[in-house]
Amino acid sequence: MFEEGIGKYIRPELKSFGGYAASKAPETLKGKISVPVDKIIKLDANENPYGCSPKVEKALAEYKGIHIYPDSGQQELRKHLQDYTGVPMEHIVASAGSDQLIDLLMRLFISKGDEVINCIPTFAMFQFFINLVDGTTVNVLRDENFMVDVKALKKAITPKTKLILLATPNNPTGTIMPKKDILAVLDSGIPTLVDEAYYEFTGETMAQLVGKYKNLMVIRTFSKWAGLAGLRIGYGMFPLEIANILLKIKEPYCVNVAAQLAAIESVKDKEYLMEKVKIISAERDNLYTLLQQTGWLKPYPSKANFILCAVLKGRAKDIQQKLEEMGILVRYFYTPLLKDSLRISVGKPEENKALIQALNKIGEGL
Repeated sequence: MFEEGIGKYIRPELKSFGGYAASKAPETLKGKISVPVDKIIKLDANENPYGCSPKVEKALAEYKGIHIYPDSGQQELRKHLQDYTGVPMEHIVASAGSDQLIDLLMRLFISKGDEVINCIPTFAMFQFFINLVDGTTVNVLRDENFMVDVKALKKAITPKTKLILLATPNNPTGTIMPKKDILAVLDSGIPTLVDEAYYEFTGETMAQLVGKYKNLMVIRTFSKWAGLAGLRIGYGMFPLEIANILLKIKEPYCVNVAAQLAAIESVKDKEYLMEKVKIISAERDNLYTLLQQTGWLKPYPSKANFILCAVLKGRAKDIQQKLEEMGILVRYFYTPLLKDSLRISVGKPEENKALIQALNKIGEGL
């Protein structure tokens, strides 16, 4: 059907593009399940169940400049990010979610036929953006504990390799890549992107080495720890040459005024937000124990705000569907590397309790 009309002008490699399976918005289930929309427990997108800082809500309510374009140079925002990260603002670029920076870096480094090393299973948006620029993916399998095989990674490097992608903690597995392993990868000299979307849950970062390693790039988000997923704001720390180019090629007003204001207020109220992070982390550890006790789920240790579970009895897709019918949303995976797996975001104590009760009920019928 693409050959008729305007379709014949579409880039051939995008005609079969699969897109990204995003999480479900609760309102889309209205009338489809017996649970009211406002009672749905959303544990499928690694969001912060406690929401943003109260200071963010107050600042947004009082803001009067919505009719004015935001500062394209992000000067005030980058100054606050400098204070928060300890990285000079000249190295920092903010974006409409960290996804946008992945997109820009792909367009910056990758042309048709160039190779990108991806350590799978990992963040699905990496492959999404590789496909968009028609790059060539070189997959390096993680080991049985979902750790990156550094020797295999370095062996996969060829003259066509233009970018290496690493996520720590990794999504959807929750595993951390040790600093020594990242340094070993950096020694290759290949541009290397380290996705630290869940940094606040670990405190482990490569950010302070951005100025030392000319091939190190680090990205983060406000979606997880700061509860700003709906405003779409992230940032990255880059070598000066890369930061300067990104500031030129990004969309001029890519971070809207509400997102900039919310990010600034978040870093100013980091003590409040980090207390919530501590609560989520404690709940994660408690949830891990409860999931183990089901007897038919195998949870993997996680350092993020979610837990990956292998389904030992039944099918992950069926379990996900039964939970959805009960008003609880989780993510399931059906790829060869994560066959029959569930990823469960950490909710509030009462939400996690409801999840375990639902799983125990489902387990009785397996």
